[in-house]
Amino acid sequence: MTGKMAIVGNGDSIMVFKAAGVATFPAQDEKKAREVLRKIAAEYKIIFLTEELYKPLGDFLKRFDEEPYPVVLVIPSGKGQTTYGEEFLKSAMERALGVDILFNGEK
Repeated sequence: MTGKMAIVGNGDSIMVFKAAGVATFPAQDEKKAREVLRKIAAEYKIIFLTEELYKPLGDFLKRFDEEPYPVVLVIPSGKGQTTYGEEFLKSAMERALGVDILFNGEK
C-alpha cells in the first residue's frame, strides 16, 4: 500500500478533493458510508469522512484505531460545519501527544 488517499461523503462536498487527485466515494447516508469503508479500508492509508457521516459511524470506526492504517479523519462538509470535526482533531492530538498543541486549552 502506498500513500493513497480517499474521501467518503456527500457528492457535492467531495468534488473539490477529486480535483486534487484524491479518490472520491459518494455516500448519502451512514449505511452506504459503512459499506464503502469496508471495501476501501485495505487500499487507502488516509480516508477523509465528512462529519455528518462520521458521527453516526463512531462505534464502527473504532475498529480502525487498532491498526496504523487506514487513518480515518473527519472533515467539514458543504452542509455547514459543526464543532465535531474540531473536537475530534483536538482529542486525537491530545491522545497522540499527551498535550493540547492546537488550542492551548482554549475553546
